[in-house]
Formats: sequence, C-alpha cells, structure tokens
Amino acid sequence: MLRSIVASLVVAGLVQAAPAAAAGIKVAVVAPVEGPFAPLGKQIIDGAAFQAGDRGSEIVVIPESCDTAGNEALTKALLAAGAEAAIGFLCTESLDATLPALAEAGLPAITLSVRSDVLMEDALKKKWPLFRLAPSGNAEAASIVDTIVQRWKDKPIALIDDGTIHSRELVESVRSALGEIGLTPVFTDTYRPAQEQQVNLVRRLVKSGATHVFTGGDRQDTAVIARDAEGEGAGLAFLGGDALNAADLTVPLADGVFAVTLPDASQSPEGKPVADALRAAGTEPDGYVLPAFAAVSLLEQAKDQAEKDDKPLLDAFAKGPYTTVLGPIAFNAQHERAENPYRLMQWQGGRFVPVPAEGTAQ
Repeated sequence: MLRSIVASLVVAGLVQAAPAAAAGIKVAVVAPVEGPFAPLGKQIIDGAAFQAGDRGSEIVVIPESCDTAGNEALTKALLAAGAEAAIGFLCTESLDATLPALAEAGLPAITLSVRSDVLMEDALKKKWPLFRLAPSGNAEAASIVDTIVQRWKDKPIALIDDGTIHSRELVESVRSALGEIGLTPVFTDTYRPAQEQQVNLVRRLVKSGATHVFTGGDRQDTAVIARDAEGEGAGLAFLGGDALNAADLTVPLADGVFAVTLPDASQSPEGKPVADALRAAGTEPDGYVLPAFAAVSLLEQAKDQAEKDDKPLLDAFAKGPYTTVLGPIAFNAQHERAENPYRLMQWQGGRFVPVPAEGTAQ
C-alpha cells in the first residue's frame, strides 16, 4: 500500500498534462534472471515494475541469457508475450537476434545498456525499431571535447591514456577532434596502469608545461596520479571520463578531480522523489532501476501521444520530449537521445556534484 500511494504521488508530479483516462501499456522487460548478470536484471525488473504498477501498465519478464544459444527462445518469447514494446537488453547479442522480428511486428525496443555504434548503424540501415536510453559510443568523447573547448581552450593541455582499448580510443577521439579545431596538446603519453605510484609521469607532465590533464584511465589510476601530483606540488587540474564514476579501491579520489560522466539521477530534482519512494518501498535506486522506471514512463507517455494522434506507437517516438526521472527525453533521427546525457561533474565530499554552467574547470 505504501508503495502504491507514494508512487502515485511521485508520478502524478512527474507526468504533467497526461490524459486522465490514459490506459496503461504492456511492456516486455528483457533482462537476465539468473547467472552473473541477474543482479542487474533485477534492477531493470524492479524499476519497470515500480512505474508500471501506478497506472495499470503490465510488464512481462523475458529472461535474457546473453548467450547466442538462447537467442531463438528469446525471440519466440518476445513475440508470444503480446507486448506493445520491449525494454532492457543488457547484451548486444540479444538485440542482434530479436530486432528483425521486432521490426516485422512493429514493436519498438529500448536498450538501457548497449552502446555499440555499429549495432545502431545496422539498426538504422535495416529500419529496426531500436532506441537508446544509454548514451551512444561517441557521446562521451563529444562531451569531453566540448568541456575542453569551453573551459580549457587557452590552457596547456596534456592527454594521457592507460593503453587499454577503450582508453586509447577515447583519448584518440578527443585528440583528433581537438586537432580539427586547431588545439594541440603540449604532451601525450601512454602510462602503465595499476602502479602504486606515478611520480615519474607527474614529473614529465610538469616538465612539458602542461597544467590541465585529460586522462582516459580508470578511477584507481587517476586517483594515484592526482595524489602524486599533489605530493609533488604540481598544481595540475585533472579531467577524466565516465570510468571515474566508480568505487575507490586502494587510493581515494581527491576532491577537485573533474569527470565527464552521467549524473546520479537519484539526486536530481526529477529523480529524487522517485528514489525516495523506491527506498520507502524497500528497493534501492541503484544501477538500472531508475533508467528502467524512466523507460516505462516514456512508453506510457508515447502511447498517450500515439492515441492522441491516432498513429502507431513507433510514430510517437519522433515526438517529445517526454518527462522522465532522467530529465526530458526526446529521440533524434538516429534514435539516440537528442540531448547528450553526459555532464561535467566534480568530486567533492565523497560524491560527484554538478559543475555550474558558468563555472570554470581549472
């Protein structure tokens, strides 16, 4: 009863101008229910169910194995569910297998996790009904470049990576984009990851004249580099990517380190009331809980729009933005979120906090 009352109050505040007699929607929730990914699947199911229960929507859980051997069964289960749309999809293999059938049935699919640009290119080319709440593969680099251009354009910049594929590709994307607009770093380097200290790297950075450093490495390595920079009195400013949004290991991340990452929806004006309601109902709003909640809410509003326009549900995806706990969401022609969800954040007092638009990362 508490869950129903609290959720009703929250959603009433979020979904403005929704028709009073709006019907619910039947949603297939594709998520792992066993194996190592089951905890993530539970997050998706919990978030979807919490929103669906408010206005009579229905979810049908379709187990996702993330194994090509189970793809035929997954496709059959999806088509047999009688759903009007599908959400979840932690694994690329699941989408590869089911999207052709979903396209034939005219059922939109929203992935909360898969970021593959190659898959989305295929989906657009083959007219598969795939949409993403997860950011695209290049959204992170684009936001990092915007941050550097807006805030560090007149600073001597260093770009460093840890040699892993993701780190090198991210840093190379940033370097290439900066080069196209005439910004050249004073220092580039690939450092050895997982070291107990990075004093030599810090000294090379200082010698190069760099004062502002973008690192494509993970949180632990960035924490070590920032610690050693402070120990050397280097006065360096550090900016990292989404990899910094992780737990501390042996070295805590120093206050003042910047990251281009996804903000914590549970702390936003739209998300906090829902997060509080979830906690009151015994569910922590971790991981995919709020994105799944947002996906069902978005589908409910899209169905309202489709019925208003007397059009198929898929057509409503071109409308929006729709109000969600992740903020207003609209999809562009590439079926991505029209607004890049990455934001500039700064580590302060044990969490990442937003950097004001008028502030300067320095």
